[in-house]
Amino acid sequence: MRSLAAALTAALVFAGCAGRPSAVARLGGVLTAPSPAVGAAVDSPTVVIATLAAVETSIRDPSTPGADLDRLGRQEQELYRALFAHPDWQPAAVAGVPSAVRPAVEANLAAAAELARLSGPKPELPHWRVVTPAPAASLVAYYKRAGAASGVAWPYLAAINLVETRMGRIRGASSAGAQGPMQFLPSTWAIYGAGGDINSEHDAIAAAARLLRANGAPKDMARALLAYNNSKHYVNAVTAYAGVIAADERAYVAYHAWQVYYGDRLLPEGFTNP
Repeated sequence: MRSLAAALTAALVFAGCAGRPSAVARLGGVLTAPSPAVGAAVDSPTVVIATLAAVETSIRDPSTPGADLDRLGRQEQELYRALFAHPDWQPAAVAGVPSAVRPAVEANLAAAAELARLSGPKPELPHWRVVTPAPAASLVAYYKRAGAASGVAWPYLAAINLVETRMGRIRGASSAGAQGPMQFLPSTWAIYGAGGDINSEHDAIAAAARLLRANGAPKDMARALLAYNNSKHYVNAVTAYAGVIAADERAYVAYHAWQVYYGDRLLPEGFTNP
């Protein structure tokens, strides 16, 4: 399925769409690579690395109030954007964070690199609306329900949602006509949508699980993800994010706060380009 993903690259990009060769319309925010840490001196690797260590640790600390995870997630995104813009800082970042969060840091950097290998943003802004996503708790319930029905581990569904539309923030069709929060082509939706609404988070997540199951999941997730977007880079990025979420569900709540970037431009909630 052709997605919006192809338009975003510069940051962590938005990536493909269910059931078709990758055309990744990069949104810049969904998959977009994060940007400098909020309020931090992003010209200083020492500050960025120290802040990243604190943020990633706080996200996973059960004593951190749930209400703080939105703020921490946005800061997390900005920190990874800073590291993405300075590849020479990345080895020090991996070495400089606590061992408990190092796998997550490595995975996030690897996912950004994979997504950057997909096609990047075009000069003109896409015809998108950026909306407030459904609450994290509601989306997690949809992922888990679809996962239980299909056998697909729910973190993969969450990672696809993150990469495709930043948890449903992006509303608009891709250049190939893919639609909805999980970016389905109408022709593919006719097979897996079960009569549901392509723009419904609940229905689209369930359809994504059915598509993955029909193409090898849960036994062969790489094959299943290739059916979603025929790019090994997409597969690697989704797999990396899914691993981070599987290791700690709180990581998903932080990802849920990640914003939409188109290249280096933030498209805030409320943005519209008809």
